[in-house]
Amino acid sequence: MVFLTQTDSRVVRTLGCAFALCGALALPAQQEPQYTQFMFNKLAYNPGYAGSFVSPTLTAIYRGQWLGIDGAPNSQVLSYNQPLLNERLGIGGNLSRFSVGITRAFTVDLVYCYRIPMRRGHLGIGLQPSVRNFWQNWSDERVYAATPSTIDVSIPTGMRSKWLVNFGFGVYYANNERGWYVGAAVPRFLQNNIDFSEFGATISREERHFNAMGGLTFQPNDDLEIIPQVLLRYVPNTPLSAELNVMAGLKRKFYGGLTYRAGGERYGESADLLAGIQATKNLFLCLSYDIGLTRLHRLSHGSLEATARWWINPPEGTIIDSGLGF
Repeated sequence: MVFLTQTDSRVVRTLGCAFALCGALALPAQQEPQYTQFMFNKLAYNPGYAGSFVSPTLTAIYRGQWLGIDGAPNSQVLSYNQPLLNERLGIGGNLSRFSVGITRAFTVDLVYCYRIPMRRGHLGIGLQPSVRNFWQNWSDERVYAATPSTIDVSIPTGMRSKWLVNFGFGVYYANNERGWYVGAAVPRFLQNNIDFSEFGATISREERHFNAMGGLTFQPNDDLEIIPQVLLRYVPNTPLSAELNVMAGLKRKFYGGLTYRAGGERYGESADLLAGIQATKNLFLCLSYDIGLTRLHRLSHGSLEATARWWINPPEGTIIDSGLGF
């Protein structure tokens, strides 16, 4: 048994929540980080997205979850993708870091996508090999054994590190003329052993995450865009996770949106506010703030996420020259 040391009972509870997430890796659960701005981070969910936008695109995302809680989830992503060979191929990659409690995960994804021209769009079939490093610090001063005189070989000691190789695949169809998209993917297919203990049966594995997303653009007039979108995530033996979003764009420059994240407790997990701007022809910026709807909101100050995206060679005068970049 492992306990967390703090004199303040409130901090003990908050640390307990954070470390419980680490322990959740031993169970079928959501192991991948979540992003409120999933619509700007599609490559992290589906390798079939690579090359869907006509410009090479570089995207950076920072997320601080449950602000004010020590050891709460924190993640960063840097991704790049572009089309090749007259949009018949797409290539790209993700470099990501995720931390929670005493656990850190660094992941490198490489993406290759074969794109099939359709009557009004392209169907992308993507493959994603990846390398991930799991690291845990069991010497953290906040962790101690409940019975120090008893040696429990199931609890690791010191700093532990493990390298994992995996692969994923996905399909993604975008109709750029009409402004809608739909896709499904399994970003990591192999169920690798992620135990750090050298004794006993394997109880912790990477779980397969099944993702599905879709969106549709309505244009009441030349200046206004309304884009409802949805992201569904499922891990076997766990509840379905759903994120429902509506974005509105004015003059293809100013963007605002609302997201509802289902799950958690009675009223869902969070309600999220988004605000973005096409600052220049190349640069798009967006901030979002999650308002927690679970009991955890009493201990945290919500979640903050920021996105910066650079279009290296954006098109002009087309429907896809918008903040969403379908």
